[in-house]
Amino acid sequence: MGKIENKDVISYIEKNISTFHGKRLVNLEALKLSKILKKKNPYLFKAKNIHTAQDLVKPLLDAHLSSQEETIFGDFLEGLAIFICEKVYKGRKSSTTGIDLEFDKDEIRYVVSIKSGPSWGNSQAVNKMISNFNAARKTLRTSNSKINIAAVNGCCYGKKKNPYKAKGDYFKYCGQQFWEFISGDENLYTKIIEPLGHKAKERNEEFMVAYAQIINKFTLDFIKDFCIDGKVDWEKLVKFNSAKKI
Repeated sequence: MGKIENKDVISYIEKNISTFHGKRLVNLEALKLSKILKKKNPYLFKAKNIHTAQDLVKPLLDAHLSSQEETIFGDFLEGLAIFICEKVYKGRKSSTTGIDLEFDKDEIRYVVSIKSGPSWGNSQAVNKMISNFNAARKTLRTSNSKINIAAVNGCCYGKKKNPYKAKGDYFKYCGQQFWEFISGDENLYTKIIEPLGHKAKERNEEFMVAYAQIINKFTLDFIKDFCIDGKVDWEKLVKFNSAKKI
């Protein structure tokens, strides 16, 4: 068993957090109004009695960005978890489909599916994860029939009182439990928070300038395409969003 030093964690985060900020900005600048209008519920906005273009555009954009950022940041945390586990247990990115991390600890081969938080998917997504765990067990036992394998759903934040879930035969570790599981350090979950703010102010200011430009552009585009004399044409918007052919 190795050991992860604080300086190694800080160095990794400061080196790689820029990737999160960069992807966040690139995705914002690549957005099209038509894309987010087709993915959101126009009936909801009518029911909320929204009348101005910006009041409609802004929550649409914010909801889209929030979903994208969760995915991008999830990828960053997955990379951080693999880096830490590599230092401590010689963990590695698994070559098995649907498995993010693989490592040996106390004569057990762990196969880990990493998610951001505990409430990450519906029953279909959970069943897919269980199927991936079963496939990983089968693959690993092809070369070593006696290998002791444990499957883990690791969640980077949140809590779960009982880490074992009988259905599907896998453990679920969340928040502090997960970071301690891959590092052996019960306090690691708090140690990673501070370096995440590396240059956050500068990068967020850059993002907010681009964000304001997109809000203004989308508002103008919406007025041009979905307003008549400054009034939202709800019928046209619903047809654009939901008609069989448009």
